[in-house]
Amino acid sequence: MAERRVRRMLLWVALALLAVYLALCALLYLQQRRLIYYPQFTRVAADQTDFAISRPDAVLRGWTVNPGHRDAVLYFGGNAEAVEANRGVFAQWLPSRTVYLVAHRGYGASDGEPSEAALLADAHAVFDDIAGRHTGGDVAVIGRSLGSGVATYVAAERPVRNLVLVTPFDSLAAVAQSHYPAFPVRLLLKDRYDSAARLPRYGGRLLVLRAGRDAVVPPPHTDRLLQAFKGRAQVVDFPTANHDDLSNDPAYWSAIRGFLAPADD
Repeated sequence: MAERRVRRMLLWVALALLAVYLALCALLYLQQRRLIYYPQFTRVAADQTDFAISRPDAVLRGWTVNPGHRDAVLYFGGNAEAVEANRGVFAQWLPSRTVYLVAHRGYGASDGEPSEAALLADAHAVFDDIAGRHTGGDVAVIGRSLGSGVATYVAAERPVRNLVLVTPFDSLAAVAQSHYPAFPVRLLLKDRYDSAARLPRYGGRLLVLRAGRDAVVPPPHTDRLLQAFKGRAQVVDFPTANHDDLSNDPAYWSAIRGFLAPADD
């Protein structure tokens, strides 16, 4: 009798733990975009921007650096990155290109709510608009972290000749799974940003900047993305840098300027 009670108690404990686990999975699924996107740290007033593109359901806003040049750079920032903070360094290091710092949907002064489908569609529209402003010029694309997934998509779908990816990943699903190994993240995730599947469609020049101590996008995820590239990538390593501070190294901007220099000559 006592043994039966113990088995019954263990069964109830197992069922309770399963219920808690399933509840946590449901919570992750329902709240996943709040866990992925952090636009609340980047909000600014619309009147602080100087560039805007109207979309059917939102207005995307940002900043222009070094206006008036033939060649351009379109920059897609990382998660929780205030892209306007880069105006000074872009002006300093890429003086012969007009740089467009456009906040993702829901970030900065841009309208809307972020999702993969919306950000990728926005990126197409932004690139097309900027390419139309720079006919005959080179429009290079730079993407950092989350923005690397957006930049890779644009490069795979549009005539981009120069692509720079900063701390990029193979897919958001793979990175998230590595951070939450106890949960079936690959099955739960809606926004996957599968760059490893998209990058093989890009045939231009590629520069990858990799942080050796990156805890957000561990280097193996960058390496898997590089393995998917059919061309020959230029890779610059920052062995002691983490996800957020590699751009503090002067070699970071020097590498970007040197990579884009052929188009500037």
